[in-house]
Amino acid sequence: MRAPSTGLRWGLIGASDIAATRMIPAMRALGHSVTALCSSSAPRATVWAGAHGVPHTTTSVEELLARDDIDAVYISTTNDLHLPHTLAAAAAGKHVLCEKPLALSLADAWSMVEACRTAGVVLGVNHHLPGAATHRRIRELVAAGAVGRPLAARVSHAVALPERLRGWRLRDPGSGAGVVLDITCHDASVTNALFGTPVEATALAVRQGSWEAAADDAAMSVIRYDDGVLAQTHDAFTVAHARTGLEVHGTDGSITAVDVMTQNPVGTVHLHDAAGSREIDVPGRRDLYEVVLEDLARAVCGAGEPTVTGSQGVHALAVALAVQEAARTGRTAPVDLAPATAH
Repeated sequence: MRAPSTGLRWGLIGASDIAATRMIPAMRALGHSVTALCSSSAPRATVWAGAHGVPHTTTSVEELLARDDIDAVYISTTNDLHLPHTLAAAAAGKHVLCEKPLALSLADAWSMVEACRTAGVVLGVNHHLPGAATHRRIRELVAAGAVGRPLAARVSHAVALPERLRGWRLRDPGSGAGVVLDITCHDASVTNALFGTPVEATALAVRQGSWEAAADDAAMSVIRYDDGVLAQTHDAFTVAHARTGLEVHGTDGSITAVDVMTQNPVGTVHLHDAAGSREIDVPGRRDLYEVVLEDLARAVCGAGEPTVTGSQGVHALAVALAVQEAARTGRTAPVDLAPATAH
């Protein structure tokens, strides 16, 4: 696989909303090109590719992966298909940016990490939040001791699921439906980066929307990290008028960040300590998906790592699965990271 000097050449597996609204614009803004689209529906592929200027379409993953004008694939199929599509891409020598959650089980997710490692291709997971300038700044503050010893965090990630997305996310558990796999794993990508090793989770989840749903659409959880840090999350598809946010509390101060659990480079960060309260400057705000793509391109060239690596994506999934299990059983569930030692 060559190391591209003028941007990656992408194949898209999945004619998804996020590919259309976020990823293609970000790819083109960076000077990357979009070569081909694979969709299970030929009519959808034709219409979708025409609308978004993608020159080639196919219904065969193998046909797309056989193209020599594709360096990397962006996988945004339903969650249950991430495993076979990633394994096929690795076998074909293509770098992979996979949507979250990485898979539906830890065994599958670790097998994806191993397949890409063995094939010598880069695997990144499209958790956009850790690359946001606001979150980078919060991590810098915590690492520099601005809040002292971290004690707790609170994540507010309750939003309204857009009508255009009220399909399999609500109705198809076999495809990975539900708010926990859709949103809580994003929270974990943030809190794991802040606090390290998640240990256990407790949670409650419900179905509270006005729609017909086969999976929970709202959840609250508490995750315990090493060193006794507690992270509380509120995730929902059902809340239309709340602002998202992240709080980090420590022995010597607190950080409150508003509007930062979003897909856009917005939000404010404030630090509160014995000296008072003040807004923290957040330089370098950029499109979050451009950051993810740029980091992946650098990793392909051997100059860094993806924003969220495959292993980090597995850890975020592990938290989400523990939250799901805790909500299902009504008991605290361990966060299983055991396979990490083998990779």
